[in-house]
Amino acid sequence: MMKFKQLILFVLLLSPLAAAQAGTPLDRIVAVVNDDVVLQSELEDAARTAAGRIQQQGGQMPPRDVLEEQVLEQLVVNKLQLQAAENTGIRIDDENLNRAINEIAARNNLSLAEFRRVLEQDGYDYENFRQKIRDEMIIARLRQRQVENRINVTDVEIDNYLANRELQGSGERQYRLSHILISLPQDASADEREQRRMIAEKVLEDLEAGRDFADLARELSDGQQADDGGDLGWRKLNELPSLFSDKARRMDEGEVSDVIENESGFHIFQLTDTRSADTHMVTQTKARHILMKPDELNSEADVRTRLEQLRQRIVNGTDFSELARAHSADTASAAQGGELGWIGPGDLVPEFEQVMDQLEPGEVSQPFQTNFGWHIVEVLDRREKDSTRENRRSEARAAIRERKSEEALQSWLQEMREEAYVDLRL
Repeated sequence: MMKFKQLILFVLLLSPLAAAQAGTPLDRIVAVVNDDVVLQSELEDAARTAAGRIQQQGGQMPPRDVLEEQVLEQLVVNKLQLQAAENTGIRIDDENLNRAINEIAARNNLSLAEFRRVLEQDGYDYENFRQKIRDEMIIARLRQRQVENRINVTDVEIDNYLANRELQGSGERQYRLSHILISLPQDASADEREQRRMIAEKVLEDLEAGRDFADLARELSDGQQADDGGDLGWRKLNELPSLFSDKARRMDEGEVSDVIENESGFHIFQLTDTRSADTHMVTQTKARHILMKPDELNSEADVRTRLEQLRQRIVNGTDFSELARAHSADTASAAQGGELGWIGPGDLVPEFEQVMDQLEPGEVSQPFQTNFGWHIVEVLDRREKDSTRENRRSEARAAIRERKSEEALQSWLQEMREEAYVDLRL
């Protein structure tokens, strides 16, 4: 049950989109965001949830006014994103929302009814919870449309990424950083810039005096990971913002950087840990299948019966490839006798792989269903393949894309924030 509660707390804190609990009085407006508002009850709910997470992590609680300022800013940014999503016609229908909530319940080995009951027993209003998940899905779709779809990663970039990684001697090393950002408005005056620099220098002095990095991040950082103590998670060197990567590879574990300035503000980071990544081996399966699809003349039951008959013929000695050429609706593989070649994890839909992985070489499955239709599959062989090179290129592409996405996202959010009408009334 503790794992369940931790997951629910995590879901609620993906970004604080908290709405007032049923019956909570809407006492006053704490921010105007274009044509929308943030209510005191929303702020209190989100701050209470953020405080619970910090307490659960064993961190030092920042002052209440600091916590509320950070949470309010996150609420404002989320309001702006939801407004942008509405203006561009992004919607999440009930079917997709229900599927997402069912997946959360299933990960906790609960039915939907049990999940709802536990939520309500722990004081979470189910309809508010649904709205939070819907908002998170809307924001994720908006970000994909606005940021991720604009990013292109070329083979030349991947080649350069891997070459630089080898040159740096850090091809298989991963770094874990914690980050504090003292942000700076784009139109900041010289006096504002100096004031923010002094705050950053004071943070660095406190760290050198022994203050805990995570506690200071929660208290003072304007970064997206402030509530997590500034933790950026495990990343390869070239997955890190370029501002940090060159310094990080020369630092010792536990070492703290100097104050680093760029257009977004003043940064301090700590190298908390490093580790090595292993060679990537995957189990590949060589298989062939026969696919049949229901139609106006053949029901689901008819198709299944025909596949059972074909399977029995194969077991009795009829050549699989002949039957695949004659009967399979998968025309591409039918021409090859039903052969799919060597299949790695994730190459096919999960329902197919789950059945295939349970078979021994030479064994033919019972008929089973996927979203493509009904299948029988035969496993021909298995092997262990070193896919380190392919995996490195895949990871390089993902890392470059993540770095570009993170930079583009921060730039987009900052532009949207500065173009909006926001009146904070704390």
